[in-house]
Amino acid sequence: MKKFINEPENLEAEVARGMALAKPGILRQLPDCNVMVRQKLRTDRVALAFGCGCGHEPAPSGYVGYGMLDAAIPGKIFSSPTPDMILKGIREVQTEAGVLCIIVNYTGDVLNFRMAMELAQMEGIAVDSVVIADDVATQKNKSVGRRGLAGVVLILKIAGAEAEMGTDLYGVKKVAEWAACGLRTVGVACRPCVIPADGEPSFELGEREMEIGMGLHGEPGVVRCEMMNARETARQMLELILLDCNYENSEVVVLINGLGGTPLMELYVINEFVHEYLAEQGIVIYDTMIGNYMTSMEMGGFSISLMRLDPHLKALYDAAAATPVIRR
Repeated sequence: MKKFINEPENLEAEVARGMALAKPGILRQLPDCNVMVRQKLRTDRVALAFGCGCGHEPAPSGYVGYGMLDAAIPGKIFSSPTPDMILKGIREVQTEAGVLCIIVNYTGDVLNFRMAMELAQMEGIAVDSVVIADDVATQKNKSVGRRGLAGVVLILKIAGAEAEMGTDLYGVKKVAEWAACGLRTVGVACRPCVIPADGEPSFELGEREMEIGMGLHGEPGVVRCEMMNARETARQMLELILLDCNYENSEVVVLINGLGGTPLMELYVINEFVHEYLAEQGIVIYDTMIGNYMTSMEMGGFSISLMRLDPHLKALYDAAAATPVIRR
């Protein structure tokens, strides 16, 4: 394992301090924890809180700021934030309009957020939640449902813009849920990451193998096969998405998200085919986002997300934002 870190046990805290120091005009780190809140909180709007494990940088803290999140709550590497940390974040950003928690659908995240929300409600804080489950590869999992993947970044943008307009808690939740109805994602991995505390690859994948449908932490996918070129890989991924959701005659946002170990050059190669393929299907691309928005440390691979737009969602997508990662 070759990584530029100090002691693995201090990694999450050093990541948080480094991000706070990089963006002092936008981020404020709460004392004695890694929770990050918006520097200039608004008290007259619904506050948004989101958390996930460390190791997915720039998520979650990179989306704190005007037009998106009020609180980001990182957990340990690839682990959900704990209920007490989530509660600290909710308390810090609470307003009379309430707090909306946006949760990616992993068992630990859902349980811990719900526990923290119950504690917040006992303190008189108005709080509600939206669970994002955009992974088409886990559509048949009846026990825990679909996983949440990088598509959550688009929901943070939509919900943040709606909250900035002064919409009430119920209205922001409904808009986020509506956007999530038209959101689908599928991922692929060709190399594992190495979790610093373990010093070992997070899963095994042969030198000539790839797996379509893998989760953000290396959870199993749906197809393990010989490496394919960019065109065939993207084709199979898009076919999975379009089998699951009808985007015919729709306008969409495309998000091609790198997992940390795949260069931008390859993501642009993927994008060239995505545009060609969607045009053949009669699907209109309104905008394309390409980059490392929700990573898995140095995992090789990427995900493709499509989000359907209507006039209201388009306006929210275009609305102003000022975060470390997304600016409009």
